[in-house]
Amino acid sequence: MKRAELSPYFGFILVLGALWGLAEAGLGMWLRACASSYSGALMCGFALFFIASAWEVSGKISAVFVIVILASLFKLMDAALLSLPLKHGAIANPIFAFFLEALAFLFLIGVVQKNLREKAIGHSLLGGMSALLAANLFPLVKYATGVPACVVPGTGYPLSLYYLHLSVAVSFLTVPAGFWVGARLREIEFKFAGKPLANKISPLASSAFLILCAGAVVIIRLV
Repeated sequence: MKRAELSPYFGFILVLGALWGLAEAGLGMWLRACASSYSGALMCGFALFFIASAWEVSGKISAVFVIVILASLFKLMDAALLSLPLKHGAIANPIFAFFLEALAFLFLIGVVQKNLREKAIGHSLLGGMSALLAANLFPLVKYATGVPACVVPGTGYPLSLYYLHLSVAVSFLTVPAGFWVGARLREIEFKFAGKPLANKISPLASSAFLILCAGAVVIIRLV
């Protein structure tokens, strides 16, 4: 029987997912409250950076959802470290946002014409539109998690809509950066493709990096 092999880009997907999870934890230390002020807009831009990178390095929908799941697992680890229930607004709502941002990106990548999405300006437009779509749909989170979206103090206006301009502006920059990083990672994979030593080291190195990032999150939360 032929031994099943991991997809050549899988190691990079693990690394991207681990970095996303670590970035979420670090940002959470800086902005402690649930979607306090403009943190949701910044997190949207960060999320779309990693989503765009995963798409560019693999070209597969499954890869995008793998990093979303990894980021979600890091969030669930946060819940355990902070002794928070899974349905807490700081846990369940961000996970909903991860999937929503991925779906918005994947939907628009199929809508944008191929000749446009291969250009830098197309990447920026894709980023802005993805953030726009995700932010407008995020208030639906209360139907998925039971926890309403955070609102502007003294009003009933969702923060995701109040800071919509910021999430669009940030994503206008982060998505092209994500495509650039993904392209560089793909070049690295192509350079070492088929080399036995690289095929052995890559899964080990990416798995070790994932464990290191998880350890870093534990340190961040416990120190």
